[in-house]
Amino acid sequence: MSAMIIQVQTSLPEHVHSQSEVTAALAPRLAPTDGARAVLERLHSNTKIEQRHFVLPISEYTDIESFTKANTLFAQHALALVEDCTSRALEKAGLNAAEVDHLFFTTVTGVGAPALDVLLAARMGFRSDLKRIPSFGLGCAGGAAGIARVADYLLGDPKAVALVVSVELCSLTIQWEDRSMANYVGTGIFGDGAAAVVMVGNEHPKSLTGITVKATRSTLYSDTESLIGWKIGASGLSLMLEAGVPEMIMEHFADEVDVLLGQQGLSREDIDVWIAHPGGPKILEAFASSLDLADSDFAASWDVMAKAGNMSSAAVLHVLSDLYQQPASTIGVLFAVGPGVSLELVLLEWT
Repeated sequence: MSAMIIQVQTSLPEHVHSQSEVTAALAPRLAPTDGARAVLERLHSNTKIEQRHFVLPISEYTDIESFTKANTLFAQHALALVEDCTSRALEKAGLNAAEVDHLFFTTVTGVGAPALDVLLAARMGFRSDLKRIPSFGLGCAGGAAGIARVADYLLGDPKAVALVVSVELCSLTIQWEDRSMANYVGTGIFGDGAAAVVMVGNEHPKSLTGITVKATRSTLYSDTESLIGWKIGASGLSLMLEAGVPEMIMEHFADEVDVLLGQQGLSREDIDVWIAHPGGPKILEAFASSLDLADSDFAASWDVMAKAGNMSSAAVLHVLSDLYQQPASTIGVLFAVGPGVSLELVLLEWT
């Protein structure tokens, strides 16, 4: 496998709210009793998140009472974010919209038919024969899965240009009447953001420098459907998040990494850069513990989480963007876990 990543760009909404500001704004309605407020404040303060970016001022979220309202806001705000990062990614890659052959678009926080990628294609001026894969349901694994699936695609079309585009407006999924621990945790960790990755096949003229996708691995774990995901109802998207996810990572993750690396004649000691999905402090700690690594080995992931929270599918692409400049021959592993429960691993080498 030798598809090449030649550019990564990210976008964040303009409204920036500190973690304490978010907690104070949500608590009166989301946690109306003293006991509930104490739980909410404790969970939010333990996230190690300093701030998050939202598409709305924090005061306007009280108006979101239905899925109709939330999804309408998604359609209004998501397109500008993806157009921004996609335009910059193509420009910095030295490409124009007419050269794009394939678009993998992923989100799990808004729905539509046609999907948002159709609106992006019209806004950007992509060709009418653009090959599209709009994805919903991969959740936090969507960014990593997008890179992996586009790498597969480029094996069969090695002269092509492809985009992986992610946008998540997690803030719009607010559930005011949900007093569950999952909702309290979710309101403390999720933020809004977008990212665009430009990839080319190994016969494209721009495939000489960038980040090579050397190998990928996907794993779907049975009987874990209830651990991570959405419950979808009249009020919209309600978070499912059970306590067993870190334990599952501790049990399985290192073995999956070792299989991926072993197939390429590598071991963990050969890895220079770990590009971890910043799913939350317990998730990052479980990744590190499973691999016998220090938290400092995931410094870029902790930094993204502190400054923007967990942006679902876009989050690991923000980490990749921050780590994009590396010396030639650097070897890295990019990974994320999402609903399923599913795990996506991507082995990278800088050229």
